[in-house]
Amino acid sequence: MKSVRIGDKERAEINTQVEKVLRGLGNPEPPLRLEDVRELLRLDRQYYSSTDDSVLREFVSKVKVGAKQLLLRPTLLLDVVKKASLSALWVPDRQRILIDKELPLLKHRWAETHEISHSITEWHKLFLFGDSAKELNPACHEQLEAEANYGAGQLLFMRDRFVAEARDMQMTLASIKSLSGRFGNTITSTLWRYVEQMGELLPMAGLVTPHPHRLPDGHNPSSPCKYFIQSPAFRSRFGSVSEIQMFEALQGYCRNAGGGPLGCEEVLLLDVNGDSHFFRFETFFNRHEALTLAYYIRKHSTVVTLPIEAKSLK
Repeated sequence: MKSVRIGDKERAEINTQVEKVLRGLGNPEPPLRLEDVRELLRLDRQYYSSTDDSVLREFVSKVKVGAKQLLLRPTLLLDVVKKASLSALWVPDRQRILIDKELPLLKHRWAETHEISHSITEWHKLFLFGDSAKELNPACHEQLEAEANYGAGQLLFMRDRFVAEARDMQMTLASIKSLSGRFGNTITSTLWRYVEQMGELLPMAGLVTPHPHRLPDGHNPSSPCKYFIQSPAFRSRFGSVSEIQMFEALQGYCRNAGGGPLGCEEVLLLDVNGDSHFFRFETFFNRHEALTLAYYIRKHSTVVTLPIEAKSLK
């Protein structure tokens, strides 16, 4: 699945809101304390269970007059959670974030910040629980989720703080793992943020995939990547490269190891004009998913070197 492009106007507005939050917190040191963010924004957090909807039913029964849709359709919140298989959601009228307690603990931090991002993105309030044709459009939903993911990344990685520290480190997966610990976030979310921010000018991509040589049951070869993250520069110059081509590159150089580094290689990719360029690929397997960083190195030279005998004839 390719990452969705965020519009320049939307990106700028989200950045502005994130900067307001960080200033309100006094521009703290990483990692970001989400309890401080909730206090600043006056947000409440509560847990529910996707296997037991009693908490959600109790919550719906207490929603006041302000939430007109929920009053008119009291099962709407339950429907939204169940039909969309949500792990977390934000209810604006109650300023409350609901998180499924069945979600693995490691993912709670990202899920909560994703919902915080919805709460500070003004136009998202117009779409939550909506049921018009536009609001039910999958492309619209995908765009809103991409914007919330972008905002979550900006918050958790504290805007320019992450970029400044990342630029002082080598461009490797080891650096990404180090930054993951520094900012208190998962390696996957750190890889995503790294590609987005460090790839503004340098074509760069990140992949989250199954092990290239240990494919799970039901693996779809036409959609082999869980995430195909593209930096702005990559999308502009190498947007014609498919996730299938990227995954085939992994299968070409990765070792069949059960964990740890799977290998690295220089791989040729074609740009939108059909010219060849070298990218450095590096892949690490965390025993659940394979994480790959790929970034631009140089254009492929097509100069042919003549034999010595041929040169002497000149």
